Formats: sequence, structure tokens, C-alpha cells
Amino acid sequence: MDSHHRPSGRSIGAHSWGFWVAAVAFLLNMAFSAVPTPLYAIYATRDGLSSVTITLIYAVYAVGVIASLFFGGHASDWIGRKAVFVPALLLNVVSAVIFILWPSLTGLLVARVVSGVSVGLTTATATAYLSELHLGARPGAVGRRAQIIATAANLGGIGVGPLISGVLAQFAPAPLLLPYLVFAIAITVLAILVALSPETAIIPTPVPRYRPQRIAVPSSARRTFLGATAAGVASFAVFGVFNSLVPSFLVVSMHETSHAVAGAVAFAAFAAGAAAQIILARWDTRAMLRRSIPILAVGLALFSVGMWMPNVVVFVLGGILTGAGAGLIFRAAMSTAGGVAGPEARAEVLAGFFLGAYVGLSVPVIGLGIATLYWPARDVMIVFIVLVLAAMIVAVGSITNRTSRMPAVAVSIE
Repeated sequence: MDSHHRPSGRSIGAHSWGFWVAAVAFLLNMAFSAVPTPLYAIYATRDGLSSVTITLIYAVYAVGVIASLFFGGHASDWIGRKAVFVPALLLNVVSAVIFILWPSLTGLLVARVVSGVSVGLTTATATAYLSELHLGARPGAVGRRAQIIATAANLGGIGVGPLISGVLAQFAPAPLLLPYLVFAIAITVLAILVALSPETAIIPTPVPRYRPQRIAVPSSARRTFLGATAAGVASFAVFGVFNSLVPSFLVVSMHETSHAVAGAVAFAAFAAGAAAQIILARWDTRAMLRRSIPILAVGLALFSVGMWMPNVVVFVLGGILTGAGAGLIFRAAMSTAGGVAGPEARAEVLAGFFLGAYVGLSVPVIGLGIATLYWPARDVMIVFIVLVLAAMIVAVGSITNRTSRMPAVAVSIE
């Protein structure tokens, strides 16, 4: 939007309408990434898949996310928000079709990678698009509303997906078809509506020559950045457990076979993370980091106790507190990482942060899946809890104990 012209009522209305369309599209696209969570138990029973195979199906999603972040996450700055967002939405429709028509192990792996590419393209693009649409709808606004909605759509959306698919799998027919079909139809409609919404990016002329995303961090702020990224990795590792192994934990440790319950547990963790970020947004970064560690510790302890008793209520309560703590740590870590460089390099820095975080979403979970082949899941979770809390404490300490000034010159991390 040209800041030299006063926006018309029609333009403000179009941007307001587009804002909510983009928000719902963002939420459902993130939701689709977690639709398979309560369905993994069905795949495992049908095809005799091991816990390692299930975690691999889950984790290859991160390969697609990382690749698209690196090669295309910044492209909307050059070619327009809609030119990236609409194809990203349609990629998840393609993923849904693959899930439906190619239900073998190979098909599941391909579908997950395609979904990861969709989400990687969506995350930065939709966040920027929402901010710009909000500014077009409310000229002069500070943008807090757009940040809150983007947070809710991102983390909350990942919780909505398993909730809906779990309920459909439990109470509706065709559990390995209907959830994907419902989301494919909804996302297709939203892709059309996004295509009809206003474009907000100011496309440079001439369009810059393509290059992959760079990761640039001021040299004196590298320790702060690496500490923030480590905290992001650890928090995503926690969320990865809820999106991959929780359904099998419910079956093995608590003999709870309801797909709806599996979806609800994942939803509770992610929704708590989103809600905590929104409700406690006024905490400064340092306070958020320090106060979230005890919340996470208590949550993980209850989560483990719920597995050992076993008690589903304690397990779910632990999941809620764990999600809240991990969500707060992730938000504070992201703010810290984004603050180590000036505006001209912030996108590059955040790209590096998210690349690290998505590694955390996959690698630790694969390790957990392998470990459960040799030791009981309850024992494995205790080891995981000790390791993730130790990593969190060290990472948070490295951030809060340093006061770094951001230099004007950024250098690349190889």
C-alpha cells in the first residue's frame, strides 16, 4: 500500500476482509500439517509399522520445511505475498490427495515432505502478509493485533489439526480419507479467497536475481543467537513429541485407544502454547525466559508421572503446562534471535533460527522412536525430560546472562 495516499473506505474494507481470510488460511494450513497425528496408530495397526517408522513419517516433514525455508521462504518479498501463499496452500491440497490415493509407506513419506514444503513457504509469507493487511485495514496501528493473530494461527493451528482429525477418525467413517478430504476442500476454498484478496508487497523493479536464503548474524551477537536457537530447538523437540509419539504413549502406557483423545492431547499442548504467548505477551523477553523454565519443568514432570501411574488426566494436565512453557520459551527465543540484527538483516537471522528449530522438531523425535524399541517408553521419556530441561537451562542462561549490543555489520554463519 502506498503510504503517500490516504486509503479509501473500499481499500480499508478489502484489507480487513483479506486479513481474516489470510488468518483462517494460515491456521488451516498449519492445522493440516498435524492432521496425521491421531491417525498414526491406525497406520501402524494396518501396516505393522514400528515406532521408528512412524517417527520417520512424522519427521520427514521437517525436510520439506527446511528446504522451502532455505530456497523460497523469502521469495514473497520479490514476487508478492499471494504469488507464494496461494501455491503454498495448494501444495497442502496436493499432499492431501497423496495421502488419500497413495496410502503406502512411500506415499505417506512423500505426502509429509510436500506438506512440509507448503508450511515452510507459508510461515514467513503469511506472517508478513497479515502484518501488511492489518496496516492496510487500520492505517497507523501498531501491529500488535496482527502479531497475536499470527501466533494463534501458527501454533494454535498445529493443535487444531489433530483435534479435528481425531474426532473425525473416532466418530465418522473412513478415518484415513475423510480428515484429508475435509481439509483439502477447505484449503482449496481459502486459496481462492486469498487469490481475490489485496496484494500488499511492494515488488521491486527490476526483480532481484534469485538467491537462496542467507543466514547473517552480527559477530558479537553469535553466542546470543546460538543460545536462542538452542532454546528454539529444545522447545520444538518438546512439541515434536506431542505431534508424533503421544498417540503411541497413550496406547502403550495408558491403554487409551481413542483417536479423539489422542487428537485432544496434542491440541491441548499446542493451544496452551498459543494461549500462553498471547496472554503473557506483556512479559519482557528476559522474564518470559526465566519464568517459563519452572512451568515447563512442572509440566514435563506431570507428563511423565501420568505415564507411570498411569493416569490420563495427569498426563493431559502435564501436556498443557508443558505446551505453555515450551510456547513461552519459543516466543522469547524467537524475539531474542530477531533482535540481534537490524531490520535489514532480521529476515536472514530468523531464517537461521527457524532452520535450527525445525531440526529440533525432527532429529530428537527420531532418537526417541529408536529408543522406545529397546526400552520402555516411560523410561525413555524420563531421559528425554532430563536432557531437554538441561538444554533449556543452559540455553536460557546463555541468553539472560549476556547483554549484547547489536553491531551495524552482520557476518554470515557458514
